[in-house]
Amino acid sequence: MTEKKSVIESTIKNAVKNIWMPAVYGIPIGVAAGILTAVFGRVLLAAGDFRDLHPVWLLSFLAPAGLLIVFVYEKYGKQSQKGMGLVFRAGHGEREKIPMRLIPLVMAATWITHLFGGSAGREGVAVQIGAALGQKSADFLPHRLKPERADRLFLIAGMAAGFAGLFRTPAAAVLFAMEVLIVGKLQYQALLPAVTAAFTASMVSGFLGLEKFTVNLTDTVTVNAANLCKLIAAGILFGLAGKLFAVSLSFAKNKLAACFPNPYLRIGITGVFLTVSLLLFWQGRYSGLGTNLIQASFFGEEVYGADWILKLVFTGVTLAAGFQGGEVTPLFSIGASLGVVLAGILGLPAAFTAALGYAAVFGSATGTFLAPVLIGAEVFGYEYLPFFFLVCAFARAAGGKSSIYPLQKRCPFSEDSGIIPE
Repeated sequence: MTEKKSVIESTIKNAVKNIWMPAVYGIPIGVAAGILTAVFGRVLLAAGDFRDLHPVWLLSFLAPAGLLIVFVYEKYGKQSQKGMGLVFRAGHGEREKIPMRLIPLVMAATWITHLFGGSAGREGVAVQIGAALGQKSADFLPHRLKPERADRLFLIAGMAAGFAGLFRTPAAAVLFAMEVLIVGKLQYQALLPAVTAAFTASMVSGFLGLEKFTVNLTDTVTVNAANLCKLIAAGILFGLAGKLFAVSLSFAKNKLAACFPNPYLRIGITGVFLTVSLLLFWQGRYSGLGTNLIQASFFGEEVYGADWILKLVFTGVTLAAGFQGGEVTPLFSIGASLGVVLAGILGLPAAFTAALGYAAVFGSATGTFLAPVLIGAEVFGYEYLPFFFLVCAFARAAGGKSSIYPLQKRCPFSEDSGIIPE
């Protein structure tokens, strides 16, 4: 009887320590991430709005702004300049700690990049903020309450919180954090803390005034053989666009690093090139997040046939030069504007196809499937989930092994080459 009681007590203690306590602890992680991402997101939007009022003046100082970013990172950043690389190394257990100085540095550098017209995103910053907070939070737990592999567990929860706090899509954020580190393997041990952290962060950032982007689609598409073929074709093309982005980004980083080993020369010369080019192409149409292209895609404004490829090129060059930011919002804009183009070719509703591209190009470029499906559902409506499921599946297959995250791992079972050979 005593032995049976001991087993029950041990089981309860193990469940509390490794399941329920991490779930509860996800709440303060979500609160901290929600506050920081709200501040980051609101300042970033304000910087973008101010830049749009003075594009010529601010774009003229993009190169000096880049030199300032390099100087600050060289002098104070230490390992922080590796950004998402640190997150992936910590997630794989290859690095002990993400330095907390990363948070203010990456926030400030991204604000500067956007203020002066660089073409970049924001999700990488939010994920880095959340990952650093989550991993650090494990240090405050007493040993008797600390779950197994606490650093990694709360790092994943923090990643979900950062993504959810910025985009206000908590379900997609949970799946993104669980599937992005290792393709083909979901990190189920982090499910509950990721859920509590993500939903808390989303509520906190919303309370602090960070709005969620949503579009109420009104299009109806009949499910028949012809339309299914069109959707599969769209999925493959979206997947190839995501693959092109990932391959181009890697190529640009390697090429610029080889041509300009000195980071000051690299960002300075490329910054001048970006200033001239961005001003020539409609005075900054391809600067910043790309939300202007997203707005145009869904609300009947003019979308040019080359919008998606020009945004792809400018984002790749901006990030390869050393400017800070993420890739996901530009991927949303690339997918949405490409969707409008494909809608005319395939004979599908424009806003509906733009929504599919919004999600599918993101999934292809990041090597994820469940997260983009949920992104589509949370932003455009759950009634469209079957369409996102179908299109994102083919986009993910067409993307193959390409990813914007070079340190992303693949479990042995997922060693596939996709539809298109490497």
